[in-house]
Amino acid sequence: MTALTVHQTARPTGFPTPGHFRFAESPVPSPAPGTAVVENLYWSVDPYHREMMDGDFELNAPLEGRALGRIVESREPALPEGELVFHRKGWRTHSVVTPAEVRRLPPHEGVPLSAYLSVLGGTGLTAYVGLTRVARLREGDDVFVSAAAGGVGTATGRFARLLGAGRLIGSAGSAEKVRYLTERVGYDVAFDYHTGPVGDLLAKAAPTGFDVFVDNVGGEHLGAAIGALRERGRVVRIGTVGQYNAVETPPVVFNHADVVEKSLRLEGFLVRDYLDVQEELYAFAVPHLLSGALALDETLVDGFERIVEAFLLMLRGGNTGKILVRAAV
Repeated sequence: MTALTVHQTARPTGFPTPGHFRFAESPVPSPAPGTAVVENLYWSVDPYHREMMDGDFELNAPLEGRALGRIVESREPALPEGELVFHRKGWRTHSVVTPAEVRRLPPHEGVPLSAYLSVLGGTGLTAYVGLTRVARLREGDDVFVSAAAGGVGTATGRFARLLGAGRLIGSAGSAEKVRYLTERVGYDVAFDYHTGPVGDLLAKAAPTGFDVFVDNVGGEHLGAAIGALRERGRVVRIGTVGQYNAVETPPVVFNHADVVEKSLRLEGFLVRDYLDVQEELYAFAVPHLLSGALALDETLVDGFERIVEAFLLMLRGGNTGKILVRAAV
């Protein structure tokens, strides 16, 4: 057997291309004492990877990423063979891990394995923390979500509905995604931001404003939302995906007086600072998954050799829900 690993070969300007990556082939690694080899089954490709390509990822070295796999060889009693684990040494078919680098998957019978990288993973944790810790969502709050058809956006919509939110408003990048949000996810209204100025589209979708804005995009969406928020509104800043591939980033334009006069609160966060909320997320979401009240929004791409393709597809908005790469059967 051989192992495959993805390396970044150059820094992109604007959108990355397949030429910025290469697949390196090697023998399947053997574990040293105190380690185990994981054969990976699912990989996550995420918007933050694009930011890391600008300098955080070392060139010509294995890329970092979230993955789920099964321990196939171990020289560490705490990592028994056959166990399913989560780790961050993804973008490779086989990973050598220590006990400190993995998290065992909880034994929730009936939960699909992919869920631990989507609605129960970092994507779902981001949405849950954003609503419960940062926005401090109250029952009846109206919520606007940008990039609402992505992984965090769909999880936010579903969680907000289960937590008792009022009206849900979403923006997405196509008419098909708009229909998905209103017909499948539970958004009351959504709009395609390509069809006009975001401020005008938002005013039509939410003429009386809203209480919470969960922002995955930044830019024009952020400026329009600040103007439309009600008194004591909250902005949850999760990401700026609309600017990750921009060569130049225009400033966000809004009436700065609104922040003071409406007593608005704007707060960003990193989900890695809230890992202690993981068990709470399981307790909240797993019963809803098992009952059918919470559905999975996932785009699955089969075959590790397509992981770069999946990443580029995600950056161009080609996914609905969380995009995952699944090992070929």
